[in-house]
Amino acid sequence: MDELVKQALAKWPNVPHCYGWLGLDARGHWRMRDQQAQQQQLPGDKIAHVALLSFINRNYGHDERGCWFFQNGPQRVYLNLEATPYIARSDPRHGFVLQTGAPLAAIEAAYLCDNGALILRNDHIVAQVDDRDMAQVLASLRLDGQAASDEALLAWLEEGQGNLTLLHDGKEVAVQPLRYDAVPTTFGFQRAPLAE
Repeated sequence: MDELVKQALAKWPNVPHCYGWLGLDARGHWRMRDQQAQQQQLPGDKIAHVALLSFINRNYGHDERGCWFFQNGPQRVYLNLEATPYIARSDPRHGFVLQTGAPLAAIEAAYLCDNGALILRNDHIVAQVDDRDMAQVLASLRLDGQAASDEALLAWLEEGQGNLTLLHDGKEVAVQPLRYDAVPTTFGFQRAPLAE
């Protein structure tokens, strides 16, 4: 967290929290959600200002309820998450990079969901792979040691037979099946936080 933000929190500790005005979409874009976007359940406008994006990325965190927020000076701006708290993109140098720009250095677990989403976990980081990168990532999946075809993956999702692994950084990471609607409870986060 920025030192300036810490100073603002100390100076104004009781600023009310903000809900619904900021979102993170499934492709890793931060989105500003004005009143109209909130009322009509729209994703909102993509934030493109480089300095603002950098500020959000540096001051991004979560509370004990599993609600993710951007600490904007003394005000905590809670996020609506379309997918997971982080979005991972494939990267030729690091394997995967999060929407914050940080590399996802290691993967402890992987989950293939019934809707085709791939979720990666490393310690407290839970990241859904950007759907635009899935074709490339699918080439790294192995079913019982063999390249997994689309048909084999669908059969694995339906029947759960065989050992599915993801090749990453020279290692095989076991892939587990997971219902997409169970992702928030499985990893302990809230997609749309409400005021306490």
